[in-house]
Amino acid sequence: MNRTNLLIDLGIFAVFLVVANPNLTGLALHEWLGVALAGTLIVHLLLHWRWIVTVTQHLFRPLLHDSRLQYMVDLLLFISFTTVMMSGLMISRIVLPFLGIALTRNPAWLPLHDLSANTTLALIAVHTALHWDWVVKTFKHYLIDPVAGLLRGKRLPGSGPAKVEK
Repeated sequence: MNRTNLLIDLGIFAVFLVVANPNLTGLALHEWLGVALAGTLIVHLLLHWRWIVTVTQHLFRPLLHDSRLQYMVDLLLFISFTTVMMSGLMISRIVLPFLGIALTRNPAWLPLHDLSANTTLALIAVHTALHWDWVVKTFKHYLIDPVAGLLRGKRLPGSGPAKVEK
């Protein structure tokens, strides 16, 4: 599960950084990657659903760890990202027309989209900082240790016995 979480988190982070700059991607890719990012975030939430439910149930009881702070940051991140997605759809010039949905343009959505995107980026930084020990431990376990083992000539776990040619 940690490997899956790491890959999904890295994907979310990388795509968000790309999507955050529509001048880099162009509007069409910006919008479609934003929709894909929303789907990936739903998967992320489902993978962590047990934690969300447990902390929600115990939110107002004494907690002896960082769960309450992480929960509040994650809640703000959820609200902020939802605002980015909704405002992005409201100003969409590619995705919604492609789906045959026409909306009346309202100039108020663009500043809200920009503000919530910047807030989301800041909250991602806080979220990452709060989980930094997990990030370091997981990177070490799944990336650094296996690469170091390869450099030392050790085989990766699960790669089977070495074949000896005669």
